[in-house]
Amino acid sequence: MTTTTPTATIAEPTRPAPATPPGRRRRGPRRSTPLTIAMLAALAYFLLPLCWLLIASTKSTQDLFNSFGLWFSHTPQLLTNVRETFTQDDGVFVRWLLNTVLYAGVSAVGAALLAAAGGYGFAKFRFRGDRTAFNLVLGAVMVPTTALAIPTYLLFAKAGLVNTPWAVVLPSLVNPFGLYLMRVYAQDAVPDSVLEAARIDGAGEARIFFRIALRLLGPGLVTVLLFTLVATWNNYFLPLIMLNDPDLYPITVGLSSWAAQAQNGGAGASSDMLALVVTGSLISIVPLVVAFLLLQRYWQSGLAAGGVKQ
Repeated sequence: MTTTTPTATIAEPTRPAPATPPGRRRRGPRRSTPLTIAMLAALAYFLLPLCWLLIASTKSTQDLFNSFGLWFSHTPQLLTNVRETFTQDDGVFVRWLLNTVLYAGVSAVGAALLAAAGGYGFAKFRFRGDRTAFNLVLGAVMVPTTALAIPTYLLFAKAGLVNTPWAVVLPSLVNPFGLYLMRVYAQDAVPDSVLEAARIDGAGEARIFFRIALRLLGPGLVTVLLFTLVATWNNYFLPLIMLNDPDLYPITVGLSSWAAQAQNGGAGASSDMLALVVTGSLISIVPLVVAFLLLQRYWQSGLAAGGVKQ
């Protein structure tokens, strides 16, 4: 009788990982170094002007020229500059600020709603000439707004709307880039199955848009609103050629007129007029910062929704 003896399996010893030669290093940290440098450079590019503006707002006109630009003077006077900015020329800066809020707010809300309606229509409806119309919108994105300022002025002059708030608000309602952005966003953000279910339940197209689609387009709507808000708030050339009454000026044109008075020494110009221009510029960016801080959560929710695959 033959007996078979089981053979034990001997595991091979695990080979140690080869040691990294002293002259070589891992490439991970090296790859991140250029990106970090680029990020810091971009951060400095955007923050340095803001830091200069904040520091310069604490100085008088004389200190602006006699002290280091990125450091405070020996006698900071931020509160004095702010008080004089709001009281200069019988408080006209407050009127300019309210005008800017009116122009930018109405333009941003109106442009966002029009872009959402147009983008939703291009994304979810098919009609004759839809591709041609959308291509015209894309072509309008490439046209600079300054090239349309003079023709717009001539049209508004014929209509009798020059030197009125409508001369600033109505052109700002047209936002081809916002319409393009909303068309791309609505293509995936509004499912066709939801629209079909609403139509089966008997809802009309207007009710579907305002009750269903507009809520799904929230992050894109806020994006267009903020873009239009910033563009209208910082718009200078269009109000400059449309408005002649100083009481209708926005902040951009009003501060420019103060700067011209400071340089030319015109009537009503004080010795600290240039300091008031700098302080007014600092005050003018505060509402934009507040708007971004209040509306950024809608951007975050839109990014989170777009990162999850259905």
